[in-house]
Amino acid sequence: MLRPFGDELSGKVVVVTGGSQGIGAAIVARLTAAGAKVATTARSSRPSGDPSDLFVQADATTADGIRAVSGAVLDRYGRVDIMVHNVGGSSAPAGGFAVLEDAVWQRELDLNFLSAVRLDRALLPAMLAQRSGVIIHVTSIQRTLPLYQATLAYAAAKAALTTYSKGLAKEVGPKGVRVMAVAPGYTETANTLPFIQRLAAGSGVDESAARQSIMDALGGIPIGRPNTPEEVAELIAFLVSDRAASIHGTEYVIDGGTIPTI
Repeated sequence: MLRPFGDELSGKVVVVTGGSQGIGAAIVARLTAAGAKVATTARSSRPSGDPSDLFVQADATTADGIRAVSGAVLDRYGRVDIMVHNVGGSSAPAGGFAVLEDAVWQRELDLNFLSAVRLDRALLPAMLAQRSGVIIHVTSIQRTLPLYQATLAYAAAKAALTTYSKGLAKEVGPKGVRVMAVAPGYTETANTLPFIQRLAAGSGVDESAARQSIMDALGGIPIGRPNTPEEVAELIAFLVSDRAASIHGTEYVIDGGTIPTI
């Protein structure tokens, strides 16, 4: 029997990476509100008002950071029911392929792909032992629409994450663990607002026009606006719940219609 909507995750232990801001913070808040015990991690210190039950300050791009997170979770709870691999981003310089040296590629892969692989390897055995669990890999529509100017390595890493997610789903689905990917499009967070403001100032336009220029660069967003972090979190809350018990091995795009093809 399904739980009432308000506490559909009551008693579940959830791990969210990159949970201190943006989409990650929205996921933590939404899953906590659904009754879950949420453990989150970030390189930064715990933000004020963070509602997670456990916060581990660690670098998820490193093997040592993953050991710290997985060790803290298993020591505290002895189990894990849901993992949401949200950590990601890009710090690559602009300039196309020629400026992407090996160190840049490795950094993008560690952050956007290998962090998820390593944490799965650390915590998935606990899910398999209990024959239940849900894993969400947060990818990006850039794996379909790569932007070569500055985020080519990011897009390639997210494409790798999507492929890995599909393969993992085929392996562990028969053993009781559901695996899915969620691919957000342009999502406006507190971190994107300074960029919009700089773009507006540099171009001599207002913030609305600057925001529109970003959407135009993506080929347009048919609904006329970016995602909000809360909308992405709401999709994930549904997918990890028992309401989505037969959904497995697929990727859900949330982009306001940005991707122009079927």
